[in-house]
Amino acid sequence: MKKIGIVASVVFAIIIIGLMLVHIKEGNFNVTDKQTIIGLILYGTADDCSWGQSHYEGLFACEEELNLKILYRENIREGEACETAIEELIDEGCEILVCSSFGFDENVKEAAKRYPEVYFFHTAGVQTSQNVTTYFGRMYQMRYLSGIVAGLQTRTNHIGYVAAHPISEVNRGINAFALGVRSVNPNAVVHICFSNTWMDDKLTREAAVRLFDAYDIDVTAMHTDSLAVLDEADARGIYSIGYNYNNAERYPNTFLTAPIWNWKIFYSAHILECIQGKLMGESYWEGAESGIVGLAPLTKNVRPGTEQKVTETLTALTRGEFDVFYGPICDNKENFRVLEGENISDRALLNAFDWYVAGVELYEE
Repeated sequence: MKKIGIVASVVFAIIIIGLMLVHIKEGNFNVTDKQTIIGLILYGTADDCSWGQSHYEGLFACEEELNLKILYRENIREGEACETAIEELIDEGCEILVCSSFGFDENVKEAAKRYPEVYFFHTAGVQTSQNVTTYFGRMYQMRYLSGIVAGLQTRTNHIGYVAAHPISEVNRGINAFALGVRSVNPNAVVHICFSNTWMDDKLTREAAVRLFDAYDIDVTAMHTDSLAVLDEADARGIYSIGYNYNNAERYPNTFLTAPIWNWKIFYSAHILECIQGKLMGESYWEGAESGIVGLAPLTKNVRPGTEQKVTETLTALTRGEFDVFYGPICDNKENFRVLEGENISDRALLNAFDWYVAGVELYEE
């Protein structure tokens, strides 16, 4: 009996081990049983109602699902400050770091070499490696939709747009917005004023004041991380289109909508791949079909009929039936830049957008 019992125990153990191996082989093994410590480095703050908060909330939305312990640093700039934050977070046990600014590029590159066992997610980065993934979204698609909102909303046909810097990312957003405006209102003009800052409230407000004082603007958009544009617009009763985050509750009488980020969708899928050891260094630039970029719900301030037009266009974008920079497209100097049946390449959109479409006028003092 004793011998039978031993044999039975061995057989039972073999069966259990076999089941476990099958369980793991079939991908049913739950890698999130072990908690993963992840660090978030923010250029802004976790409660800025803008770029920083979109990442903070997106990552923390994955906390329970992926069994994460999340540590973060706020108001970090490139260079020594970023290097210090990276070192501190790794010392505190972080196995994955999320670095949420283009300016961290060199810091991420060097840290990835020093710590090959640590995985880096770099927003808007340009340099990938075995342990560095870069990612962004085709926010220009949502800019186009918000342009439709602005084009149907304006009555003066003068639309403002306060932008941070004249770089490709910002320029393609301006152009996409203007194309959206002109698709429904060919008489409207989009007036651009650069603040030359992403976050400085004083400089951003000054840019908005210059623009609003110079033209009969009744709708404005923005591409900055500062809310000063929305504050100034609200004080003047100018309708506004935000960026990064839905601030409808903050400006109940003037806010229309905003191109927003849904980072939870990206973080949930790709951080899980990272934990599973499946993710190698890649570059992602995902659009409307992914859900990473979106348009905040239209508020009660939006004119009737706008939502139907926006929904129709979003459906076409999501299905791949249409994209923003399909030709023909003429620039604001009356030169054809994209011919009928052509499209602007991703390479040009990302790195060489240094011109503006018809209907865009730059503010000059």
